[in-house]
Amino acid sequence: MTPPASLLLLVTAIGAVRLVELAVARRNVRWAFAQGGTEYGQRHYPPMVVLHICLLVGILAEVSLADRAFTPLIGGPCLAVLVLAQAGRAWCMRALGPQWNTRVVVVPTAPVVTTGPYRWMRHPNYLIVVVEGIALPLVHTAWLTALLFTLANTPWLVVRIRTENKVLWPAPGGTATAAR
Repeated sequence: MTPPASLLLLVTAIGAVRLVELAVARRNVRWAFAQGGTEYGQRHYPPMVVLHICLLVGILAEVSLADRAFTPLIGGPCLAVLVLAQAGRAWCMRALGPQWNTRVVVVPTAPVVTTGPYRWMRHPNYLIVVVEGIALPLVHTAWLTALLFTLANTPWLVVRIRTENKVLWPAPGGTATAAR
């Protein structure tokens, strides 16, 4: 079965948003390196990119192969959550400004951001990734993709968060790798 046009539109729109985010990230990485930034966790970045591509492909495959339908009682709220998640990511990007990117690049002279959503939590963008990884597939009841993505993404998020915490907030008595 061919995926519904509405799902193709949704996945295409999310893919387009991701491409714009990658362009912003590339610009911000160039800025960070020009400011003396150092990149950490380079080895975990490529698998994370592949995983996020697999999320989009998995949704299309599951909906097509398992004949998943749009169920308004599930799909409607999940679509609303997805829209809110996009707004949340935009808020994170705005709060971080040129420090936002898809990699872990720390500029030693840049302060740790404590405005916007970072006022309340250290890693709001990763909460958004988790929410998206569940809500996006469930718009068309692709529950297996939501489950598999969440299970596969969790260890990578743990690695990513540990990497960022290590370079941004040193252990008590230690020194930060960077004073971002």
